[in-house]
Amino acid sequence: MRDDDAMEVVRTAIEDTQTWLLQAVVGLNLCPFAKAVVVKDMVRYRVCLSTDPADWLALLRDELQHLAEADPDTLDTTLLIAPHLLPDFLDFNDFLADCDDVLMDLELDGVLQVADFHPRYQFGGTAEDDIENFTNRTPYPTLHLLREASLDKAVEAYPDASLIFERNIEVLNTLGHAGWDKLGITSRLHN
Repeated sequence: MRDDDAMEVVRTAIEDTQTWLLQAVVGLNLCPFAKAVVVKDMVRYRVCLSTDPADWLALLRDELQHLAEADPDTLDTTLLIAPHLLPDFLDFNDFLADCDDVLMDLELDGVLQVADFHPRYQFGGTAEDDIENFTNRTPYPTLHLLREASLDKAVEAYPDASLIFERNIEVLNTLGHAGWDKLGITSRLHN
């Protein structure tokens, strides 16, 4: 891939992810902690253009170290986007064990956390098209690196954090598939 083409893929993947973040996560308040971080521009976006999962793990390693060393007042979270990797959700789900191994190898368990999002995310016990799956659906396979300390602070400020998931299901059930489609969340690289 030419450099110009690669830069365009990176730009598109980030823009599509930012649309998801602004329209769904912040716009629907799926994560009540996200807005402050987004408004303060404390989100780092990185794109893995490879088709080899080992390259995504290498990027994960680098970005976990980067986030651990970064000033928490300027960088709170990182989104690692992989538009060309693991389109099958079950393969992606299996890959998460390798991600946990990287976190443990770096001895950052308890310091950082890796959350997962996927275009075909499916919770156990749900049908593929059930709307509640969309709480974790992104345009591209994405790993969300976040600080445990930030989570702790957020939970203190939002004492009923365990109710967020239930509230999100209610929001999405009210919104429905047609409402989700109107948010404009798309994967332009795969259309």
